[in-house]
Amino acid sequence: MPRLAVYALLVCALTVAAAVVSFARGSWLGVVWVLLAGISSNMAWFSVRKAKAEREATGATN
Repeated sequence: MPRLAVYALLVCALTVAAAVVSFARGSWLGVVWVLLAGISSNMAWFSVRKAKAEREATGATN
């Protein structure tokens, strides 16, 4: 798994936790955290797919 994908997943998990805390406290700031979680999960998904496509293009199958 690419390093960028790992970092993006870590950010995604932290933003989900921040959103839960924000909503539990009654703050609408959790909406921003949910949007950031969506962006970071998309970054992780893109990085994994890009690495897989590069591996297939070079002929390495793992």
